[in-house]
Amino acid sequence: MSEQSGSSQNRQERTELPIERGFPIERVNEIAEKEGRAQMYYRPVYAMHKWWARRLGSVFRAISLYTLLDDPEGVSVFEPGHEGGTLADYGDDADGESDLDVASLLERVDMTDPESLWELYPKDVRVEDKKILDPFMGGGTSLVEASRFGAEVVGNDLNPVAWFTTKKELEAGQTDVEELEAAFEQVKEDVADEITQYYKTPCPNGDHDADVMYNFWVKELDCVSCGHTVPLFGDYRVAKGRYENDEKYNVLCPDCGAVTLVDDWQSESMCNDCGHGFTPKDGNVGRSKYNCPDCGQKYSITDAIDEQGGYDLRLYAIEYYCSDCDAAGEAKSQYKGYKRAEESDFDLVESAREEWEDSPELHEFVPQEKIPEGAITAASSVSGNDIFRHGYEDWSDLFSTRQLLSLSKLLKSIDEIEDDKLRELLLLAFSGSLRYTNFLVGYHHTRNHIHDIFKTNSFNSPTKPTEGNVWGTEYGLGSFASTYESIRRGVEYANSPTERYMDGGEMVESEKFAQPIGDDATVLQGDMRELEYEDEFDAVITDPPYYDNIIYSEVSDYFYVWQKILLEDEYSGFDKDKTPRAESIVTNPYLDKTAEDFESELGQAFSVIRRALKDNGTLTFTYHHSDSESWGELLESLCNVGFEVTATYPITADINKFIEGEAVTFDIVVVARPIDDTEPASWNSLRRDIYRTARRTRQKLEENRDLSRGDIGVMEMGACFREYSKHHGKVQRDGEIMSAKEVVQEIYGIIQEASDIGVEDVFIDLLDTSNPSFDDVNKLCRGTNATPEDLKETHLYNQDDGFELGTWDNEKRQAYIQERVNGDGGEHLSNLDKLQFLRYRYEKGQAVQNYVEKWDVDDDLRELAGRLADVTGDGTYTRVLGDRDITSYGE
Repeated sequence: MSEQSGSSQNRQERTELPIERGFPIERVNEIAEKEGRAQMYYRPVYAMHKWWARRLGSVFRAISLYTLLDDPEGVSVFEPGHEGGTLADYGDDADGESDLDVASLLERVDMTDPESLWELYPKDVRVEDKKILDPFMGGGTSLVEASRFGAEVVGNDLNPVAWFTTKKELEAGQTDVEELEAAFEQVKEDVADEITQYYKTPCPNGDHDADVMYNFWVKELDCVSCGHTVPLFGDYRVAKGRYENDEKYNVLCPDCGAVTLVDDWQSESMCNDCGHGFTPKDGNVGRSKYNCPDCGQKYSITDAIDEQGGYDLRLYAIEYYCSDCDAAGEAKSQYKGYKRAEESDFDLVESAREEWEDSPELHEFVPQEKIPEGAITAASSVSGNDIFRHGYEDWSDLFSTRQLLSLSKLLKSIDEIEDDKLRELLLLAFSGSLRYTNFLVGYHHTRNHIHDIFKTNSFNSPTKPTEGNVWGTEYGLGSFASTYESIRRGVEYANSPTERYMDGGEMVESEKFAQPIGDDATVLQGDMRELEYEDEFDAVITDPPYYDNIIYSEVSDYFYVWQKILLEDEYSGFDKDKTPRAESIVTNPYLDKTAEDFESELGQAFSVIRRALKDNGTLTFTYHHSDSESWGELLESLCNVGFEVTATYPITADINKFIEGEAVTFDIVVVARPIDDTEPASWNSLRRDIYRTARRTRQKLEENRDLSRGDIGVMEMGACFREYSKHHGKVQRDGEIMSAKEVVQEIYGIIQEASDIGVEDVFIDLLDTSNPSFDDVNKLCRGTNATPEDLKETHLYNQDDGFELGTWDNEKRQAYIQERVNGDGGEHLSNLDKLQFLRYRYEKGQAVQNYVEKWDVDDDLRELAGRLADVTGDGTYTRVLGDRDITSYGE
């Protein structure tokens, strides 16, 4: 049926899986690009709780489809939305048969045309007798997607928050939605009114109350010089105007405290209430210092906090929603808007404080733990932010008294739900709401809503924190009521999933699948290196840690200390003060865990995976690729424990820049198989094999697939790695054994030798790329004679103020070219330099003809000018070389 793969002993005994022969990255990317922008609509089960760097469901569904299907006799295909269906064969109606069958679809998958199996992507596909492991399950994407095929899935994660999140995702498909609704209604009846009474404000349009959506606070310090109270306003924006006022801005008058509408927050404005003139952008804070408006003293905010033992908080504005005015048909800007804080608003704050102090029984429902010092919580190379310098010591310090009162009431009520499964789902909703219920969130002025605490995946302390309505009202982000809706939608989806796919150029949604999520699932919490499975799993599908990813343990502690209140007597993973640190396979500067430690520990992890797999099993994982060094480390770790790489594919995925400046590039799927032994080879003979493999792979893909050169380069490297991994540890050059890292460097060179694609080609591809980024530079350079460094050195891109291409009108690119024009007669100029120089001179009305004549225009220059004109739509590139009326324009 296909080529065979494996070690020298078992290579003839196993059949290649579809994913080893081909993968439809074009089709996957079509969906993944859209899903990455709206995961909550594509797969609501993943919106049930935050987890970091969660992989896209569409990517892992495709991986599962091309990994789990090998024996057509063990595959059933059902048409979504129909009770019936056909086994192996399917047609347009529920019971009709088609000429297509699974055996035929499997047979036709290869590198040049992998899409036959893609026809099953939107179908309700089931497999028999497949057992899947994900030892790094994180947010559970691999397990959820594999379970939809009816596979038995086993997951593990060291982090108890990841474990709990995935546990509830997999249990969601076994949960009755009506029972969940009843549990929510019980909590609502119990505490909703008690909580919302503290989130009321006088409606500005009548003698009645409106609901508070958000309370706006500002931190205040005493000036160290004159003692004047300094409110820490970086500027006086409250929010952008809405509805008929969408061209205006709501700002705070620093004189009378009114919230007033102005035309431009950056220009001189006047308060509509008191007539005070001011410029809203001119606040009292800049560069982490305050500027005393009374005496002019500038002083470090964190130093002042330390010296004064903290800071004061002042409530200054409210965003409200009035259901009475809404029902009465008032305009939107009347029933939903911004206002100054009033005496009754201050009274509610005081009433909440008094009730909290008089309710010691509620204090057991808030965290008692101190915030642990670490790479993110304390200043380090990872975050550069030190939460302790802002006056926080305990986790409870991150919340207002009113928030602690409301959250404790809510958690106490959830604890009284009798059914374990329902109680834990409501706990998950509660935990999810904590992303927005704290005093580390600010307000997004232009989008009119609060930030997520993990907007930057660290603990930042805003000078203007925003307090949301804990229970929630008709509008507003992150309340318990709204996060519960995410849980409910996730449960509904998990019971009857659907699939979105492209049909005729349009995205469509399938009917509901009969196979629920998590039908046969087990999740474990602990160090995966302690797993004792042996020869048990058909496949491992995972997303292993990348060495300098965010420190999940530290950020997840924020959720952990709250979840622990209800779970510490139920599960062993919740009996500590914080989540595990030292066992995490990740570099951690606070614990002095280095890249070398990561490489060693990842090798240990691969060894456990190798033991857990059946002899003919496969390891498929996504990898965040950045450079040849990381490729070498990966290949070394894999091959050392007995794997051979059988394929690699580039994919679009949800790649977040976890920490500002991180140089993660694009995601790659790596497929590997256990190998019993490797065969000796000389480097000269292996080099010839690798060179032929690279050329043949590129030729096949260029002739048959519509792929970018970068995508082709990744698949080309995978084919070369496959050749090498058959001989790992036994490749000799000049009497020495070559390491995997050395071979990877050589493979890079071989692929570049096999290609005549250079800097100019890559730059034109970047011009033809929508919203190009550094990721695209790295990806498009792969498999070419160009490197990102080549483009950077010639200023064809820069990242000083965000990513910018070095087009003809880019200042740094202009300066680079001009320096060379003024040098040795242009002999250091490339054709691209010459054309951009001519284009610039023409735009400025300067002569170009003398340069055209001096540079002796040839076919290569004209061909490049044509390509630039085509990709930019700018015909000037060609006209400056040939039209005398234009090229002699100006002096």
